[in-house]
Amino acid sequence: MSTPRPTGATGQRELVVASANAHKLEEIAAILTEVGLAGIRLRSMREFDVASPAEDGETFEANALIKARACVEATGLPAIADDSGIEVDALGGAPGVRSARFAGTHGDDEANNDALLAALADVADERRTARFVCAAALVTPHGLEQTVRGTMEGRVLRERRGTNGFGYDPLFVADATDDGRSNGELSAAEKDRISHRGVAFRALARPLQQLLAGR
Repeated sequence: MSTPRPTGATGQRELVVASANAHKLEEIAAILTEVGLAGIRLRSMREFDVASPAEDGETFEANALIKARACVEATGLPAIADDSGIEVDALGGAPGVRSARFAGTHGDDEANNDALLAALADVADERRTARFVCAAALVTPHGLEQTVRGTMEGRVLRERRGTNGFGYDPLFVADATDDGRSNGELSAAEKDRISHRGVAFRALARPLQQLLAGR
């Protein structure tokens, strides 16, 4: 594999996203464009065949840093990563950092949703409060490391609603919605405006602007 350059042929600053999830890349690209960072070319870790590291951190921030550091080490380019999940109050904050593998197999959304519904089967509606959490990390080859956190408060439904988004979206209604639609029923733009990922990556705007400026 050839050594990646810090900028592409058009002079754009390149940034590796520590994810192979196409939905997540689309969300991040839309958010960065919204905050005026269209000058960054996002490249998936898949383009560089970066192996997914073991996400064995105890916090969302730790896992985000693990992924971003792995991309920097493999590519020599600055990288962003996020680790996100759902914390359910009635489950003591679970699934938390285990959200993607709550049912045992990493990334099996249907099984994870089934497992969450089963765990909350006897929990009354008023106790089904939860939040999505996203920790986003920026790591550069020069040693800059920064993490930020975003949350989206809401509650867990008793059945799936909607087919948009991914993960636990069909089971979650955000407090910020005024019509009771689940995340799975929101358009991508509607979700980006209120999502935990949107909050976190908007908070990374300033350090990313500094990165673009060469500082």
